[in-house]
Order: sequence, then C-alpha cells, then structure tokens
Amino acid sequence: MNKRSSLRLLLALTGAACLGLSQGALAQDWPSKQPIKLVAVFPPGGSVDQVARLLAPHLQQELGQNIIVENKGGASGSIGAAQVAAAAPDGYTFAVVFDTHGVNPSLIPNLPFDSRKDLTTVVVVGTSPMVLATYAGSEFKTFADVLAAGRTAQGASYGSIGSGSLGHLAMALLGKNNGLNFVHVPYKGGGPLMNDAIAGHVPLAIGSVFVVKPHIDSKRLRPLVVTTSRRAPQLPDVPTIAESGFAGFDAPAWWAVLAPAKTPAAIVQRMNAALNKVMKNPEVAKHLEAQGIDILGGTPQVGQAFVERQMDIWAKVVKENNIKPD
Repeated sequence: MNKRSSLRLLLALTGAACLGLSQGALAQDWPSKQPIKLVAVFPPGGSVDQVARLLAPHLQQELGQNIIVENKGGASGSIGAAQVAAAAPDGYTFAVVFDTHGVNPSLIPNLPFDSRKDLTTVVVVGTSPMVLATYAGSEFKTFADVLAAGRTAQGASYGSIGSGSLGHLAMALLGKNNGLNFVHVPYKGGGPLMNDAIAGHVPLAIGSVFVVKPHIDSKRLRPLVVTTSRRAPQLPDVPTIAESGFAGFDAPAWWAVLAPAKTPAAIVQRMNAALNKVMKNPEVAKHLEAQGIDILGGTPQVGQAFVERQMDIWAKVVKENNIKPD
C-alpha cells in the first residue's frame, strides 16, 4: 500500500508539474497565437462599448497583437459575461463589464455561470457618478421638481440602461426608502437610452457621466443631480442626491475587465500590467477623466475585492427592496 501511495503521489506531482509547465509555456507565448477579443457586454454606443474601444488600440500597441472589440449585449450584461466565462482560459478572450455585473448574481435567477467562481478580475478601470438628467424642453428644472412628481400618484418616469442596472437600483432604493413613486423604463444599453432621452420620449434618464455628459455639453440634456456623495468634478454645479436631503446616499458606476477564471495567473498579470500602462497614457487618461471616470487601476487582487464587495452591497439592496428583473 505504501508503494501504491507513493506512486500515486509521484504521478500527482508529475501531473501538477506538467500542468505548471504547460501554463508557463502558454503564458510565455501569449499573445502571439491569435488576436485578443474584448467582449463589450452592452450594445454599441453605451459606456461599456466606448471604454472597450478607447482601450483597444492602445492595448494593441502595448501587446503587439490585434485587439477585436465584440459587442454581446443583453440581460444586463450577463449574456456577454456568460460567453467569456465559458471561453477557453487561454488569454484570448476578456470581458469589459459595467456595474450591472455586481448586481446580476442577486437579481437574475439561474445565471448560467457563477460570477465569483467562473470569472476573475483583471483590473477595475474606474468609477463614475451617475447623472439623473432630463431633455432640454422638460418641465423638470431641478431635482426638487422630480421629488414633487415622485410624491404624486402618477409619479415620475425614468429610463435606465436596463433592468437591474445600478441606475435602476439607485432610483428604486431612493424611491422605496422615501415613499417616492419612480416608474422604471428599461432600455437595452446607453445608446438607445440617450436617443430617447434627447427626443423627450422618456422624461428622465439616469446614466454614467461618461454616457450622459456629451449630451449635457451639447445642451440637449439638462443635468439635475448626481448619485455619488461628492459632486462630479466635470459637473461642479450639479448637486448630489446626498446634499439634496438624502444624507449618505452614494451609488457610483464602475467598469472592469474580466477573464475566464482558469486563465493562467501569469497571463492575467501581464494583461493587468498592460491595462494599467494604457490607462496612464495621457491621451487615454484625459479622455476617461473628461467623461467622468475616476481611474482606479491596481492589481487583479484589489480589483477582485472591489467587485466582490459590490456584489455584497447590491445583493442586500435587491433583497431588502424586493427588486425583480422586468
């Protein structure tokens, strides 16, 4: 029995060594084999798509390999995330996700993947306030007007990038806790939401500074309030929800790059280093900051802790407010 146990141990150690060598060789060759795919988990035009397409050309230059951005929207980003979770963990498929990734595990029943176990964080790109805005000709001149409408039986209708999005949850939380009647109108991403908001087809719209600010600059949308505890540097005259009578209210948007969970650590580290370098590029940093994104970066471990903390925070909100997907 001792001989058999020793043989099994030797075989196990040999297998582990071979696996380590094969992963090491894979990481050493990466990314020479084929183009790298960035799966943007929302449709074209929204902030996820814009972040992916901003990073791609600079990442391509940094890694010396073609970067392809593929949009795979639907189900608050979970369809694209599922595609990446099921992809080969070889460093050639990554997801660019939005804050909905931290909400989906508690909101969407029977996800075809485990958000904590099947995906790993490469880096958190950054965070941003969300903005509640209205079209130029709207009757809503201030956030106080929105609150007044929210106290009526008819309520105030607002659009978000989708059911279960952080904008949806933030408004639901605000309404539920304060007896305000906010009627949710879900869209399939930031692009479609902005199109209807500009046209006045939806009275209010909530989205990240990244996706809303260009339309504020063009005077087609009027900002009313931001969702973070501090004012946005890009919109210094726009008050926060916290300072508008709801002390402590804080709900930032965020973006991250993820990989299939079993991607070799050496590849994750190299991708992380490349992304951190790209985000420090003055052109990229200026563009992100101009659109309201506070760059975070950092290690994969710091990123994973951030994402899991967001999952914990919003799971509690979903449960306590009995929020369901539309």
